[in-house]
Order: sequence, then structure tokens, then C-alpha cells
Amino acid sequence: MRRLLIAGLAGATALSGPSLAADGRDLSLTIYNTNLALVEDVRTMPIPAGRQRLEFKDVSAQIRPETVSLSAPNIAIVEQNFDFDLLTPAKLMEKAVGQQVQIVRTNPGTGAEVRETATVLSVNAGVVLRIGDRIEVLRDDGVPTRVIFDSIPENLRARPTLSVTVQSGGTGTRAARLSYLTTGLSWKADYVALFDEPAGRLDLQGWVTLTNQSGVAYPDAEIQLVAGDVNLTSGPMNWDYWRQQQAQRRNVRAGGRETSGERPIGDYYIYPMPARSTVAENQTKQISFLDVKGAAARKAYEYTVVGFESSDVAQSVDSALQFTNSSSGGLGAQLPAGVLRAYIRDGSGDPKFVGENAIGHTPRGSDISVKLGEAFDITVQPTLVKSELVSSSPHRVRYEMRYLVRNASSRPVTVRLRQSADWSRAKMQITRESLESRRVDTRTVDWDVPVPAGRETALTFTTVVEP
Repeated sequence: MRRLLIAGLAGATALSGPSLAADGRDLSLTIYNTNLALVEDVRTMPIPAGRQRLEFKDVSAQIRPETVSLSAPNIAIVEQNFDFDLLTPAKLMEKAVGQQVQIVRTNPGTGAEVRETATVLSVNAGVVLRIGDRIEVLRDDGVPTRVIFDSIPENLRARPTLSVTVQSGGTGTRAARLSYLTTGLSWKADYVALFDEPAGRLDLQGWVTLTNQSGVAYPDAEIQLVAGDVNLTSGPMNWDYWRQQQAQRRNVRAGGRETSGERPIGDYYIYPMPARSTVAENQTKQISFLDVKGAAARKAYEYTVVGFESSDVAQSVDSALQFTNSSSGGLGAQLPAGVLRAYIRDGSGDPKFVGENAIGHTPRGSDISVKLGEAFDITVQPTLVKSELVSSSPHRVRYEMRYLVRNASSRPVTVRLRQSADWSRAKMQITRESLESRRVDTRTVDWDVPVPAGRETALTFTTVVEP
């Protein structure tokens, strides 16, 4: 009987049917941005008539077995099993509990070998052996030691393997199409924006970053990316991911108004990669998917407040990069969710990083405002001048507010100041204002406040709020 060493494993268990290895495969990956991918794996193979087991090697170690589908002409599926117990020295020893192995020790001085037959008693926090009439713990004490096994346990695999028992109605070579969902494959988008503020233009480059931690490589695969939040029923709610999505959506100020040339799947959009590519195991790969020059853009200053109250200190306004991804704006592309990093050229023409923020899945024709940071030389100081009860039934309160907007920079600016009521369903009625406001919704209004360089502008208004 052939014996097997832990150091330098070799050999394999016999197969009861054709083995579908990696050669001659036609692979297609549809990768979602929620740690999920659809793998479609076509392998051409000879299939004899009758009942047999087909073994698919090189499948994902994180396959969701309940999603497996196999189709081939003139076959019917009887049973399928996914063997993910991989062949490792630790697993080999674990499967040998209660069985006999050979322990070989080598004398470092003379090179002489001593062989003993041992029974494996336990592998909990260490290997416990019975050798003759003594109990011994197998340990790393500097003496060269190896363990020899008679065979590989049938349920241990060198690679993740899907075995499918089928009933074949005839003999012949045919294409077997295997498809399944797996975790461990994901993608994200990243954007590099070079903003020319004097010209009001933006160069935007988009990169897709693929990450493969599924436990297997995908050679020469056709890759498609799906943008959208696919609903999944398994697993607990990921609240961090939900909060991230809410933050991303706030960057879209107006929804899309243009149709897209991208290929839809249901209510999601698919982005095919331009060429086949190999996604290696434990690899991160970047692929360019967007390169736009000279899109219209501008820098904006914003200050948002909820409620009516005073502040003892002035507060910096937000600095935002605003643009549209419409065709008329020069961009004309769907934007998958990702992180946008912005750069502005300095006086010598070198690009300098000025901030980053996340954007959500953005349909074409949307107005986008991405906060990059805070402008320390442009501030707002709110003051509640007066508040009084107008009526108790219905409950109505009158607020008189004053916002002092200061500009310590060397250029004139306009600050968009947005005021919201502090009740979720409040109605706001502006009765007096020093600048003309715009109604955003029933509880929010905003003003554009112009401030000359080195000066200040006071915005005052009176509002009646009814919760």
C-alpha cells in the first residue's frame, strides 16, 4: 500500500466518473458589489451512459451549495455534494484519530531513522499518540519528525470539489454548464477627480477594484459588474453598510433624468469589462472603466442647520465639489457607488489632494454635490434673536433668526445656507427675510448668501413653524 508523507503530499483518491478540471473551461463572472458573484462555468467533457458521479474541481471554496445548477444535454441530476474539507496536514491528522500512523524520527547527529507505529488519540490543542504502552504528545522539540499515513481520507480534497451524481441517457462529449452563487468575490468603484477651479472643468477617471477571496482562481474569465443593491434574505442586517448607503445617497441633489446606454438587468445596470481577464486567488485587480476630460464643475460652499438656536462660536462651512453626470455637462455616464478623491492643481501646476467622499449609485443626468472638507476662512454664526408662541391650538411657534456669514478669504464667495425645522413633519412659513429664499420641501428652505472678500453678510428671517 502506498504511504503518504505530511511533508510533500502526493496522490489522489480515485474518481468514480469524469473529472472536470480547469482546462478547456469557458468562465463568466457576474460580480455584485455586495460580496456576491454568479459564476457560470462551461466545461466540455465525455459523459458515458448510465448513473455516475461527475466531479467539478476548481470551484469556489465559498460556494452556496443551495444555488448550484447543472445542465447538459440528455442528463438528469440525482444528487449533488460539495466537499470543502481541504487536504491540509492538520486535517489529515484530525481524520486519523483512532487510526494508526507511522512516526519517523531522525537522529540529527547520525542521520539514523527510528520508525514507530502510533495510534492517534486526540488532536485537541495538540496531537496525542499511543506508542506501545506509553502516551506521547507530538511536539516540535528540534528532532526531525515526520508522520506517514497509509492513504488520503475519501472526503478530503486537495481543492474544493463539487460532485454531482447524474443519470445520463447516452454516451458522448457534451458541454456541461455549471452555475452557482458564491461569496468572496466583490468589487468597488474609485474615482480620481482633477478639478480646474478657474476654468470650471473636471477630469474624472473611474477604476473598478476586484477582490477575490473565494479560495480559487478564475482563468480567462468574461467579467461583468452589476451596480445596484441586490436584496438578500440570508444573514443579519448590516447596519454599517446601511448607514454608508444613506450617506452616499445624500450626495445626489437631483435624481437622473437621462436614459443610459448601459445594459440593464432588471432594475440594475451591468458594466461588461472590455476584455477577458484572469482573477487570481487572493488577488486585488484594478480595471479602468471611465476616463472623461473637461466636464463642467464648480466649487460650492454650504452650511446646513436643523432647528433654531444660537451658537457662541462661528462654524466653518462645508466645501463641496458640484457637477452633473449628464451628457450636456460633459460626463454622460452612470456612476456606480464608490469613493471620489479630488485633486486641485497648485500655483506650480502640481495636483494636490483636497478631500474625498463616497457617492452612491448615481443614474445619468443627476446633480451631484460631494463634500470635500470645511473652509476654515468662511464661517457662519447663528443667533436666535427671538422665539415666541403664536398659538397653542394649533401649536405654532415664531422664530426670528440671524446668520452672520463671514468671508476671511481673498475672493468673493456665495454660501448656500439651508435651514430645516427640528420636527420631522414640521411646516415652515417664512414671513420676513432679508434675502429671497427657495422652498426645498415643507420643512426646509435655503438661501444663497453672497459675501465679498474680507467682509460679512447678515441673513435674517422670521418663520412660523407648525409641527
